[in-house]
Amino acid sequence: MDFSIKTIDAKSTFNAIKTGCVVVGVYENKKLSAAAAGLDKQGQIAAALKAGDITGKPGSTLLLRNVGDIAAERVLLVGLGEESVAVADKTFTLASQVIARTLAGLGANDVVMALPAVKDRDSGWALRTAVLAFRESIFRADGLKSKKEASVSNVKKVAFAVAAAEGAAAKNALAQSIALANGMDLTKELGNLPPNICTPTYLATTAKKLAADYKMGVEILDRKQLQALKMGSFLSVTNGSVEPPKFIVLKHLGGKTKDAPTVLVGKGITFDTGGISLKPGANMDEMKYDMGGAASVLGTMRAIGEMKLKLNVIAVIPTCENMPSGSATRPGDIVTSMSGQTIEILNTDAEGRLILCDALTYVERFKPAAVVDVATLTGACVTALGHHNSGLFTRHDDAHDALANELLAAGKQTGDTAWRMPIEESYNEQLKSNFADMANIGGPAGGSITAACFLERYTKKYTWAHLDIAGTAWKSGPAKGSTGRPVPLLTTFLINRAG
Repeated sequence: MDFSIKTIDAKSTFNAIKTGCVVVGVYENKKLSAAAAGLDKQGQIAAALKAGDITGKPGSTLLLRNVGDIAAERVLLVGLGEESVAVADKTFTLASQVIARTLAGLGANDVVMALPAVKDRDSGWALRTAVLAFRESIFRADGLKSKKEASVSNVKKVAFAVAAAEGAAAKNALAQSIALANGMDLTKELGNLPPNICTPTYLATTAKKLAADYKMGVEILDRKQLQALKMGSFLSVTNGSVEPPKFIVLKHLGGKTKDAPTVLVGKGITFDTGGISLKPGANMDEMKYDMGGAASVLGTMRAIGEMKLKLNVIAVIPTCENMPSGSATRPGDIVTSMSGQTIEILNTDAEGRLILCDALTYVERFKPAAVVDVATLTGACVTALGHHNSGLFTRHDDAHDALANELLAAGKQTGDTAWRMPIEESYNEQLKSNFADMANIGGPAGGSITAACFLERYTKKYTWAHLDIAGTAWKSGPAKGSTGRPVPLLTTFLINRAG
């Protein structure tokens, strides 16, 4: 699907636009949007509203053909709710999703869409919302089926109509929106792949391709190098698997040479059986999504690479499988992390923190401006926040409050929201061990918090935040699949940092 900007000057209207379909808004109180009024020279749209053919309620639609003296073959009316200077962002998000679905079933292969003003949002936000809705409507997950499903949409071209004065800004916003959609698609594709294909080696190959496509630096560390670095915690997770572990370092150096990088660390467990602490069999197939952190970091790197973002960003991805076997790590084993701290492994299914802690020690060498780790870390976070918000954890001081606010703001900008959770010394009591510096679990109470407290012990030398995306990275049930989150949050966070 190709997207473009169509500038409309003060003297022109939509009447002369030759296209398969023009999309304009109408309101509940039988009022036309400015774009709709511009089309309605002969009163057909107003008559349809007056007759009740469309209510104007958010998400309602009506398709008209042969409207007055216009060049477009069709006019799609979409409800925007009560008349206002600017529509609510939730209303426009719903309208965009409905428009994308409705147009998919029409014969038109090119579309022009008028963008209304959205309350407390800029035109770039509206563009991004519409682009993501269209791209979501055509995303396919049937790549491995022997017989592909029929095309989900006839629409091949979508143009967004904006005032001529806004043309340059709109083109820039559109380019960023497309890059973001491409990054989300990569994240979803990686997440949806089966674990016999999307292995640690596959993720490493993906990183190499991104490096080649977007002129990034890349380094892939193998088992011997990890042993030399004394990553005993990470390597303990790989003991039961025949798949070799990989440690991916991907560098987008778009900022000034001396600028400290922002580092993203993504958990890359390509399949999680729980190890010796074996998970129940029901729904274990969904544990292919336990590399959602790695997938979202790679998707974010693809997005900023395409944008040529002027910021130094380094992605670090520890990736392996967690499998049971005669060589697997046992509950009760004690391992030594790269930091020198020892860990008593009470539950081998709390493995994400074991690979992340060594990665968090490794990134000290970059002298980072900030580090954000991203992980499908705990079921406890799903219990706490459901599937709406990712869990955000940081220390409580000025520097970490500022980082938390950056991430929360990026989430609100994109609708890819996070909720800040506490980190307090009192929770560390639950991680005490009689035999090692710490245990890898703190019991069921506050499980997402004690997991974050575990990671926090490895981040004392820089400003750090942890995103637990266990509830937001994928959907279960009939709509099972990767969501592409939190690529919008992370990408927007980095765009804002780049200024």
